[in-house]
Amino acid sequence: MNFLQGDVARVLGAQTVGVRPEHLALSTTSGQWPGKILLAEHLGSDTFLHVDGGALGRITARAPGEFPQGPGSPVWMTPDASRLHRFDSEGRALRG
Repeated sequence: MNFLQGDVARVLGAQTVGVRPEHLALSTTSGQWPGKILLAEHLGSDTFLHVDGGALGRITARAPGEFPQGPGSPVWMTPDASRLHRFDSEGRALRG
């Protein structure tokens, strides 16, 4: 799970937001969070991307099959809002 803090979490009323690698939609052209691919791990049916998300920090994202870009390439990530996990300052899950 990726844990994000700062403005992205505050906008969602949380101290920390968690998002799983499989709950990020990836694009080479547009999306909610821009980043730069640091490493692409091709694992057969999936490719795991390790991304420098700038102010968001490092993010791991999963793409089905072979992702068309590699290290140094830009990538945009859009989280599935229905699958975000919100936590308070003590690490307790927030509901609703």
